[in-house]
Amino acid sequence: MATTVPGRRRSAALRLLAVAAALFGALLGGAVPAAAHAALTGSTPAQGSVVDRAPEQVSLTFSEGVAMGDDSIRVLDPKGRRVDRGKLRDLCSGDTVKYAAGLPPGLADGTYTVAWQAVSADSHPVSGAFTFSVGAPSETTAAVPEQEAGGGLVGALYGVARYLAYAGFVLLAGGAVFVLACRPAAAGVRSVQRLIVQGWAVLTGSTVAMLLLRTPYTGSGELADVFDLGGLRQVLETKPGVALVSRLLLLAAAALFVAVLFGAYARAQGAGSGAPDPGSTAPAEDGRRRADLTLGLAIGGVIVAVGLAATWAMAEHASTGLQPGIAMPVDVLHLLAVAGWLGGLAALVVSLYWGPAVERTAVRRFSRLAFCSVLVLVATGIYQSWRQVGTWRALTDTTYGQLLLLKTGLVVLLVGIAWTSRRWTARLTELRTPAAEKQASGTAAVDAQVSGTAAPEAASSGTSMPEAPVSATTASQTQVPATEPAQVPAPEAAAPDDDEGGADRAAQLARQRAALSTARTKRIRDADPERLGLRRSVLAEASVAVVLLVVATVLTATEPARTEEAVKRTAGQSAAANQPQVLTIPFDTGGPRGKGTARLDLDPGRSGSANELHLRISDPSGKTMDVAEVKVSFTQRAQRLGPLPVVPGHVSEGHWSAAGVQLPVPGQWELSLLVRTSDIDQVTETRNVKIG
Repeated sequence: MATTVPGRRRSAALRLLAVAAALFGALLGGAVPAAAHAALTGSTPAQGSVVDRAPEQVSLTFSEGVAMGDDSIRVLDPKGRRVDRGKLRDLCSGDTVKYAAGLPPGLADGTYTVAWQAVSADSHPVSGAFTFSVGAPSETTAAVPEQEAGGGLVGALYGVARYLAYAGFVLLAGGAVFVLACRPAAAGVRSVQRLIVQGWAVLTGSTVAMLLLRTPYTGSGELADVFDLGGLRQVLETKPGVALVSRLLLLAAAALFVAVLFGAYARAQGAGSGAPDPGSTAPAEDGRRRADLTLGLAIGGVIVAVGLAATWAMAEHASTGLQPGIAMPVDVLHLLAVAGWLGGLAALVVSLYWGPAVERTAVRRFSRLAFCSVLVLVATGIYQSWRQVGTWRALTDTTYGQLLLLKTGLVVLLVGIAWTSRRWTARLTELRTPAAEKQASGTAAVDAQVSGTAAPEAASSGTSMPEAPVSATTASQTQVPATEPAQVPAPEAAAPDDDEGGADRAAQLARQRAALSTARTKRIRDADPERLGLRRSVLAEASVAVVLLVVATVLTATEPARTEEAVKRTAGQSAAANQPQVLTIPFDTGGPRGKGTARLDLDPGRSGSANELHLRISDPSGKTMDVAEVKVSFTQRAQRLGPLPVVPGHVSEGHWSAAGVQLPVPGQWELSLLVRTSDIDQVTETRNVKIG
């Protein structure tokens, strides 16, 4: 039995560590902004704001391009009636994505609800709702959709179709790569054929389902709308619709590719496995024909696979945000590398478990293919992570970052298991020892007496059935006893044809021969500890790969970390800027009764509107107290505004107020509070206040 050289083990270990380090390096990010999954970043009027008079329109600003229609922005009055003009206004300019809905003049005071829905540039539907008030807040009966766009039963079905589409592409493309690049004989293996054909069928079916579900997925959310031909016609005019139709056309070409792969190519491989005639030129011609067929299939397969991968890149995250011209080709390479690795792994699994014995050379070719795929995944993953994450903090604070960490861990685990598989591959014995050859020939002679039809049956099926190579020890453990054939009647012992039970006994005898041959082949294959270890490690790889594919699919439907962080910052600033500002300011003038606390309320705390200021002063025990004088002023040093004085009037004991306080621009303002408790005892305290 071959053993692994220690130096080779160290080399493999170093290679594994290098890949793991590179994968973690993929998490490094820059500070250049990028976005995908459109998010609402601002509105006029602002969410929760109170305006003095009704605005002429309601405008929304988004983080990226969106597709909107006339019904995408709806404004409802306090009684739930729609009051907008029903015509969308496009206010986009440069990098600013802004749309508005016009409002009629003379709207009554009260709280108004704005409900909006759009489709982001990466094909995902987004929606939301907020309120603003005219004059003063009021009760409202306006009903907004409880279900977010893309949710419910339709959203679940569309999500399942997305999972199946990725899985189908991986099986189709990866299985074909395994056959052409790693094991041409697998073109005649039924289990591999079924795997690739099922991959094509799953990808085709899921693409059709996504095309039909697209209308309700981005619109009403009602499953019955899959039969809306008008909506389907509109979908075909969108970028996702074009991508899905293009995928179906490419799948028609893929069907032709699969037919040739399992037809002419499989027959050519079967013909090439026979013993050549030394005096004939046919073997050379067959070799050239096989080479030409392989080259043609390789070129055609690459074109179809790249085209299919591009249908995802042209309609999802890579097509929008930062550097789409670079991101789309990188996304295509990333998806092809995933398919080559995981799809080839699936083909290897079915070959090891439901097919003839796999040669060591085929496993080693796949091992090299998988390693190259990992390198491509590392390079493209670095770029994609930088583009979508950006900061270390986003890895733990956002859903996208957490999923990316999980995906990275699964990839590292998968590489570790693959390294174990390489060690089992190195132990496989390609050639038999003389003792094993002698034992195998003796066993074959015995089997010839028992199963005379096994070889013809295998030949007639068109499937290449190479015998599993075994060592001397394995052959001795699996040798069929010499007395075993005596238990099965020979063909000549069958009853004559005129006997009524002759046909049944012949059929039963044939089944016994086939079962015995299959059991012997399986026993020899399963008794080889190296091949058994390889099968188990590859099965573990496939199990982790399934989880990895699920996480990767979820990742493509998750709002990127950069966008989520930007939305959080915007929401935080908006909430802080559009709520009344409340400040508690301790003071000490230094004189008798000079200590106390001032509480200042500025409502609504916004620029461009009249704010109301209330100031209450209490002593250290919390009891209200009067002071000789109070003054307030606002200064914004960034724009050299102020100080803008405010002289509040005395309302009651310890209470002062001022109405109509105007702050012209939003931003960070410096508030100065002067408190004088006697003719000579006074102090000025300053605080920063955020004005929206």
